[in-house]
Amino acid sequence: MEGVLGVGSRVKHPAYGDGVVIRLHPAAYELTFTLYGVKLVGRDYDKWEVVEAITAEEEVSFTEAEKALIKILKTYNGLEEKVELGDKWINGTLILRPEDPDMKEKEMEIDTFFHKIVMVRDRLRVMEQRINSSALIDEEKVNLQQYITRIYGSLTSFNILFKYKDDHFKGSKS
Repeated sequence: MEGVLGVGSRVKHPAYGDGVVIRLHPAAYELTFTLYGVKLVGRDYDKWEVVEAITAEEEVSFTEAEKALIKILKTYNGLEEKVELGDKWINGTLILRPEDPDMKEKEMEIDTFFHKIVMVRDRLRVMEQRINSSALIDEEKVNLQQYITRIYGSLTSFNILFKYKDDHFKGSKS
């Protein structure tokens, strides 16, 4: 293996799966793996695939390790960040009423509906990341990214539910 991997480097280990370097030791890397947690792996280990190499620096701060861990968890797990429902919707009810009076309407807590919308958004983000890190040719990546952007645009109607504008769906501005 060429060079020393730095904090934030992503690997695919044959036994532990997807992981990220969170700390450097004199003879080992400390990595966190999606399914197996934190493990030490010798610096001379060469049986893994380096997905993304980040150059090692002399000093490694805990903040950098934290950022690397958050990045890997979001990338591989679709880890949900805390997204808040707008105050006016808390304890509200979504009512779907069909035109046909003989059909029963459907009620759902807005919190439940909002959670499902946030899950869709988070899964789209994971899909984007996986497309970007895939072996697809650039033209295919761009086409898929444009399609995902149009999906986000279709979901902008739900932005009224979000407490903070930073959490909104954003489509293309064409």
